[in-house]
Amino acid sequence: MSRTPAPRTPAPRALGAFRRDQLAIAALFCFLGFQYATWVSRLPALKDRFGLDETRLGLLLMVCGVGAAVSFPLVARLMRQLGSRRLALWSALALAAVLPALSAAGSYPLALVVVFVDGVAVGCLNVAMNAQGAALEARYGRAAMARLHATFSAGSLAAALLASGMNVVTHTVSAHFAVAAALLLLLLTAARPRLTADEHTAEPERDEPERDVAEEDAAKGTAKTVRRFAGASGAALWLGCAMVFGTVTEGAMNDWSALYLTAETGASGQLAPLGIAVVSVMMVLARLLGDGWRSRLGDARVVHVGSVVAGTGLALALAAGGTWPALIGFACVGLGMATVTPCLYVAAAAEGPRALALVAAMGTTGLLAGPALIGFVAGRTDLTVGMAVVAASALLVSVSARRVTWRKQAVAAPAGGGAGPDVDGVA
Repeated sequence: MSRTPAPRTPAPRALGAFRRDQLAIAALFCFLGFQYATWVSRLPALKDRFGLDETRLGLLLMVCGVGAAVSFPLVARLMRQLGSRRLALWSALALAAVLPALSAAGSYPLALVVVFVDGVAVGCLNVAMNAQGAALEARYGRAAMARLHATFSAGSLAAALLASGMNVVTHTVSAHFAVAAALLLLLLTAARPRLTADEHTAEPERDEPERDVAEEDAAKGTAKTVRRFAGASGAALWLGCAMVFGTVTEGAMNDWSALYLTAETGASGQLAPLGIAVVSVMMVLARLLGDGWRSRLGDARVVHVGSVVAGTGLALALAAGGTWPALIGFACVGLGMATVTPCLYVAAAAEGPRALALVAAMGTTGLLAGPALIGFVAGRTDLTVGMAVVAASALLVSVSARRVTWRKQAVAAPAGGGAGPDVDGVA
């Protein structure tokens, strides 16, 4: 296996700049998690306002996903014209405006339009913020993407806590959404100065003290990486397939784990929610540690090993049967799949903005189609077979990823630690 020279440890000022830029981009991930969880948390209130049954409520959610999925051509074009920084800012502003617009919607058809716009803006911000994360890693030569994805979950948690608190004060959706939108604008304002400019944003250098040699070298690396964002390669399709199988696995676990525990293992109503909790907790913890794994093993190995751990662990749990084996299997899925998506986004960004937009759109498709596919299989067999499809989907991530020629990496550990051994990532 070929090796690349170990990256230099950044000087203190460069490391400080890296951390500040990382916080700014993390704010985008937190923003998206917070915005989506905010309006989803008020679905019961929206259901009552518009008098929706379960089918029409499901359509409202589906329209958001459809908007994100069909945004691919628009996102690819906007990435070329605006660059990731400006696209992130404009799409974030649109998402902040969605909340008061949804609270003011006077009819169900109008709410569908607002939610569709939300989905398109989600697709734009999703691509832009992941491009920002990939550019951050290229600029400073340090792994960051896994922790960035962890902040999405943190944003969702913060939104849930705000929704709970607002319900104590008032049941008015408009007041809740107004407070949430104001917080989002504050978050965006704080992040804006440190977002990474690329070749599409003809902006002057930041007004900072003279940069040291390490930072100048990092900036040159950024320029080379940005120039690679010119167009998609043949690897984009395989990365997209890996993303589809990965998001099918994640989505199905969120939607079907509790039902599997009650229907197939006889778990009580008190234990059933632990399925989602186990997956979520393991995923957050693994993402906090994942950048260290990436710096030591390389993204390709992290994807291969993680998907095999997820698929094999879940398959063995299904074969064993029972509640506790199932929870252990679910933990394997959370642990194994946590860093798969961040690694795939980094690889897609290196192939160009069109590839990144395509992979993101295919990931959304997996989230939409996965739970329905599992339900279709379970309806004709049983949920154990349906969950076996989830295990197979996790293993197919590794199969797809092995068709990709992963770019050589030279990234140090995420925070202050020494660089791990550098590998080219080709297993």
